[in-house]
Amino acid sequence: MQKILIVDDEQSIRTLLDYNLRQSNYETIMAADGEQAVLKVENENPDLILLDLMLPKMDGIEVCKVLRQRNINTPIIMLTAKGEEPDKVLGLEIGADDYMTKPFSPREVIARIKAVLRRSGERTGIDEQEQSKLRSGLLTVFPEQYEAYLGEESLEFTPKEFELLVYFMQNKNRVLTRDQLLSAVWNYDFAGDTRIVDVHVSHLREKIEENTRKPIFIKTVRGIGYKFEEQKLK
Repeated sequence: MQKILIVDDEQSIRTLLDYNLRQSNYETIMAADGEQAVLKVENENPDLILLDLMLPKMDGIEVCKVLRQRNINTPIIMLTAKGEEPDKVLGLEIGADDYMTKPFSPREVIARIKAVLRRSGERTGIDEQEQSKLRSGLLTVFPEQYEAYLGEESLEFTPKEFELLVYFMQNKNRVLTRDQLLSAVWNYDFAGDTRIVDVHVSHLREKIEENTRKPIFIKTVRGIGYKFEEQKLK
C-alpha cells in the first residue's frame, strides 16, 4: 500500500483528503505545518507528498527546498490557492513535480497522484529499448536503475527532471515542441502552461551543462521548443 503525506493547516482539507485517499487504498499520514512535514518525510518515508503552499512555521516553498537540498526526491504535488501564480512557478523551480489549484475535487487529486506515482515509480511508459543505457558524450543515463552520470560524477534529479532527460535522450537530434514534451512527460493536459517545460529544462541544464548560457546538450529552437543534440566522446 502506497503512503501519502498530506500537509495542510486546514483540518477540513486534511480530513477530506484522508477519507478519499483511504477509500482509494492509500495509506495516509498527516502534518499541519511545515516543520512537521519535514519530520514526517524523514521518519515515515512517504511515496508522495501533497504539500499546501501556505503553512505555519515553514511554508510549502521552504519545505520543498529543504527536502531537495537533503537529496530527498519524493514526488511532491503542491496545493495552491488562486492568485498564487508566481509561487506555483517557484515551487516547480525548486523541485515540485506538479501543482493543483484550490478548490479541487478529491477525484482529481487521486488522478494526479496516480499519474505522478506511475511516472516516478513504475515508469510504465518506458519500453525495453528505453530501459537500456542511454549515452551522449560524457552523459550516461540508466533509466531502469534511475541513475545518471556525467563522466564519473553521479547526478541527482527529481522524478520529473529524470523522466524529461530520458525522453530527450530517447529523441536525440529531434526538434520537440513544448506541447509535445508536456504530452509525453506530463501525460495529461496541463492547461497549456508550457512554462513548466521551460522550468525543468532550466534545471536540467544546471546539472548537465558546463555553461548554461551556451548549452551543448539541450538547445533552444526559437519559436518551437528544444532539441537534444547527440555528443560524441572525444
